[in-house]
Amino acid sequence: MNIDVKPADRTMVIERLIAAPIDAIWAAWSDPQALPRWWGPDGFSCRTDRIDLRTGGEWVFDMIGPDGTIFPNHHKYHRFDRETGIDYTLHWGENGPKHADASARFEPQGDGTRVTLTMVFVTPEEYEQAKGFGAVELGLQTLGKLARFIGTD
Repeated sequence: MNIDVKPADRTMVIERLIAAPIDAIWAAWSDPQALPRWWGPDGFSCRTDRIDLRTGGEWVFDMIGPDGTIFPNHHKYHRFDRETGIDYTLHWGENGPKHADASARFEPQGDGTRVTLTMVFVTPEEYEQAKGFGAVELGLQTLGKLARFIGTD
């Protein structure tokens, strides 16, 4: 997987500056007990089947919407490293169809950390569909939950 090649017609980038050091961000992202507690947009929760946060690991879980709708997810981690970031493939449910290649990067900025999420969708149509249902706003909500979880927002 080469996340550095970003076709413009199917790439989504979401960024937020969080007033916390990388160590705090990384701790929330790399702890299998913590990640499911903050991951997802406002009003969503995660029900984890299994979680192994490392290069070669995976997270199989359901995102549960405020109305009870279940969204099966499967993240397969190709890189899970504090210094260079996280690269993973998103699947619709366990071993389901590939949805996107994704990354999370953490960059020190002043007294905080710039968190950048990138998703390269399989097709331009999937990108447009995600954009249409508010994926950028929902991603920003997820980063807001991260900031609240670590006590900076």
